[in-house]
Amino acid sequence: MAQPGPTNSICDVAGIKVGSATDNRIRTGTTVVLPDRRAVAAVDARGGGPGTRETDALDATCLVDELDAIVLSGGSVYGLDAASGVTAELGASGRGYPLPNLDIVAPIVPAAILFDLANGGDKNWGTNPPYNELGRQALKNVQDRVERGNAGAGRGATIGPYKGGLDTASIVTEDGITVAALVAANAFGSPVIPGTDTLWAFALEQQHELGSQKAPSAVSFEHDLIPSGALSADPGTNTTLAVVATNVALTPSQAKRVAIMAHDGLARAVRPIHTPFDGDVIFCLSTAEHPLEDPTPYNICRIGSLAADCVARGLARAAYNAPDTDGYPGYRSQHKKS
Repeated sequence: MAQPGPTNSICDVAGIKVGSATDNRIRTGTTVVLPDRRAVAAVDARGGGPGTRETDALDATCLVDELDAIVLSGGSVYGLDAASGVTAELGASGRGYPLPNLDIVAPIVPAAILFDLANGGDKNWGTNPPYNELGRQALKNVQDRVERGNAGAGRGATIGPYKGGLDTASIVTEDGITVAALVAANAFGSPVIPGTDTLWAFALEQQHELGSQKAPSAVSFEHDLIPSGALSADPGTNTTLAVVATNVALTPSQAKRVAIMAHDGLARAVRPIHTPFDGDVIFCLSTAEHPLEDPTPYNICRIGSLAADCVARGLARAAYNAPDTDGYPGYRSQHKKS
């Protein structure tokens, strides 16, 4: 049987650490995923308004096949500067892609951002946005535990009419495969089945993490699936970001397929998804601690399927655990029976 790891988090993948930095005055933050050593990775973007940095370098046809860290940040385009802070800190410590005949390295730090500029925080930063420093601080805060909820990239997040946040989930199989996801849940769509109190991802729950929800007795799909009270209806103004990690040794092309499959987890947890208003991006990271003894398409399919379930659970947990914040209701305050 497969079951969640000891912490039910992305840190259950040995060698993965996570750090977040949060600015409550601005209502934003940054999260860094740091492998103990350089790791194979891939990325897949599905939303209509993505904001990314260094993601082209992860293409399987490119020179670089490993990265040093991944940055998820609020702040829309301003948030991309968080990766500059992380890059500078890693480079100063000597970590990065080795440059021949030069006494310097080039850290590979892909990043993706979500939109949280309309959440009422103080965004009057003039010519000095906070994200470079938030990136540096998030890197300094890395640990083998995930700070969940209103932390890091999840600080200003919303999911449809509900408060969103940062959350995570993991699964470990009997044969030693670990797959996990970290999700900054900021979707335009709703995590709740219309006309019910039930989360879309209720059936994927592990160990009562969603309050042991039951299937709704009846669902009317006459309900409008566009969530009322959504933060914005402008392209690129939401976005869910995720990092999927596994201990299985993957090639860049195999990691890409896992990232593609992992997007199905978003579709299992929120509706509508991959809209013109979202810039949904999922990274896949392989620590290569567990050999892929049989690299058949079936086994890649298995890892991708587990990844999708972890993404769905991570997003659902972000909704389920979110408190009322800054005028945005948490799921449980609106659905007290759950």
